[in-house]
Amino acid sequence: MDSLWSGLHCASYFGIVEVVAALVEIGCYDLNEGDCFGSTALSLAAEAGHEEVVKILLGREEVNPNTENKFGATPLSFAAIGGHEGIVKILLGREEVNPDKPGSNGRPPLSDAAKEGHEGVVKILLRRDEVNPDKPDNDGRTPLSYAVHEGIVKILLGRDEVNPDKPDNRGRTPLSYAAWNGRQGMVKLLLGLEEVNPDKPDNNGRPPLSYAAVYGHQGVVKMQLGREGVNPNKPDREGQIPLMYATRYG
Repeated sequence: MDSLWSGLHCASYFGIVEVVAALVEIGCYDLNEGDCFGSTALSLAAEAGHEEVVKILLGREEVNPNTENKFGATPLSFAAIGGHEGIVKILLGREEVNPDKPGSNGRPPLSDAAKEGHEGVVKILLRRDEVNPDKPDNDGRTPLSYAVHEGIVKILLGRDEVNPDKPDNRGRTPLSYAAWNGRQGMVKLLLGLEEVNPDKPDNNGRPPLSYAAVYGHQGVVKMQLGREGVNPNKPDREGQIPLMYATRYG
């Protein structure tokens, strides 16, 4: 049964090394017990970036380094989200740890790291042959569609397995998300690829240009309009063209 917040959970999350070591030595806790969200002491230490605590916990044979919380997140997921490179390396040093194991919403650690902009963690994960650089989550989104930093985008685009125009379950491509978020560097990189359709509509018929127009990303709009193949008057399923979105949202 999950506890609300044990002494071991607390000490692990706040990185109180001496207390964790003492509690582990006493043996009064189930080291794989989850808190109210199902997160173990190891997950909490990995989330907060406490490397010494992680080492202490992993030093016990009974500790499962792959335990998921109620949302499917593992210690590796938490370390990837937090950008804790040292902890990622430690966890990947364990044979039981799957570097490509889906976490929350089916997102693999690589997508978590790309989403948070942790380039170092992305590089570490991609060194493992088991990691699929184009692996979709439950929504069909790939690591590239989550990437927020230009450096990460370049790394992912350098992999032959990555499809730069791969749509998710809603039909949205990496270019669509980049335009939506106003990420000019990423838009420029994607528009420079022959494989990328700059006018590809999603399931609602909405092209990337409309997403840029909605949020007033002028630089992105200019880039897209400068690319051959982009129709500035392309309507979506509701009959709305990019200009309508721009005027509607000011």
